[in-house]
Amino acid sequence: MKSAVESQSYDVIIIGGGPAGTCSAAILAEYGHRVLVLEREKFPRYHIGESLIPFTFQALERIGMIPKMKGSAFVKKYSVTFVQPDGKRSQPFYFFNRYDRETVAQTWQVLRSEFDQLMMDNAREKGAEVREETAVNGTIMEGDRVVGVVATDKAGRTYEVRAPITLDCTGKEAFTSNRNGWRMTDPYLNKVAVWTYYKDSKRGIGIDEGDTTVAFVPDKGWFWHIPQHNGMTSVGIVAEGKYLAREGVRDPKTMFNREVEANDWIKDRLSSGECTGNYHITSEYSRHSKYCAAPGLLLVGDALAFLDPVFSSGVMIALKSGHLAGEAVHAGLVAGDLSPASFTQYGAYIRQGVENMRKLVYAFYNPDFSFREVIKRYPEAGGQITDCLSGDVNKDFSELWSHIREFVPLPDDLPYGAPMPSASRTGVALGQDRAANELAYAGVAD
Repeated sequence: MKSAVESQSYDVIIIGGGPAGTCSAAILAEYGHRVLVLEREKFPRYHIGESLIPFTFQALERIGMIPKMKGSAFVKKYSVTFVQPDGKRSQPFYFFNRYDRETVAQTWQVLRSEFDQLMMDNAREKGAEVREETAVNGTIMEGDRVVGVVATDKAGRTYEVRAPITLDCTGKEAFTSNRNGWRMTDPYLNKVAVWTYYKDSKRGIGIDEGDTTVAFVPDKGWFWHIPQHNGMTSVGIVAEGKYLAREGVRDPKTMFNREVEANDWIKDRLSSGECTGNYHITSEYSRHSKYCAAPGLLLVGDALAFLDPVFSSGVMIALKSGHLAGEAVHAGLVAGDLSPASFTQYGAYIRQGVENMRKLVYAFYNPDFSFREVIKRYPEAGGQITDCLSGDVNKDFSELWSHIREFVPLPDDLPYGAPMPSASRTGVALGQDRAANELAYAGVAD
């Protein structure tokens, strides 16, 4: 019989070594807390989500990443451009027309394997302990409170780690949200993406080399076009699953190549260069956690919420929530208060940003919506739209939404993302989680 090793103790356990987890880890370790990051995979590893938007700057600056980003080979990104199916290209939305050139007016197109490795190394430099190739099997419960996790390393050793608080930074897996039945879908934003990579295809020149291009497919979806370093370009199509799989097509390559014919600009860009030959597919992007916190638990990054990829908000929300979570947990450790209620402001702030971006995404997918028509009627809306597209999402956009509602309907805010209100409300979900974890633990310990 194989038994678990002796329990270990830390101030904070972080599940997941992506941008959200390593951002929180860097901040908490810098404050002097004992931080353990448990990451299932071995870095560097492949990941999608490659286009940063300007308001990632603040979080990256807070953890000392800006010099490393400036010293990297990542392509600089100054703008976003929209292209019609006939190839007609809008004027670029240059960030420096709105922001300071030395800070948020320029960001980067990253290779996530390299970017996430930089983030992980940075967290280690700050003092966090990171264990790669370590699977978290479940949480450890005392009553209704998470007090740690059960983990298994690559050698098959299973052990307990305990801490006053655990951060779920598991991304799309949404480890605790899924296990506790908190994962909520979006009523509308459930798309399918198919993507690949091209070597030495056409791209812009000068400051336009690194712009993100959103290229429309008639009434059905859109392409992303993201130039990367070493001559690589990430290109993908996002649309309704039924549309992409029409006529019984199931092969991602066939789906992708068929849609290339629907946009003249994309077709021209990919007319030179060579596809790497690998095609990826994923579905049902959007998800929201019903709660941001429970006793001993805080959700961060994609584990808390993820929107549609159209405006590249994923890494920004991950970094912003990682930044805020790190500061909030530090304050809680110092004050001796890590109750769910202590994360009320954290949850509200992240949801405000998600809901603002969500409204713009909903408008984008409505065939009656046009950025150009809104700005034509309300010139002042141009700056507000640029702010939202850039990730400056925690502000009052009520005037912008009023303008846009003259063209298309917008969704009400979803009632998600607050802390779990009381212990009496947690019994069913967390109780089920505890029972499942105890069974799982017993199984791996035998």
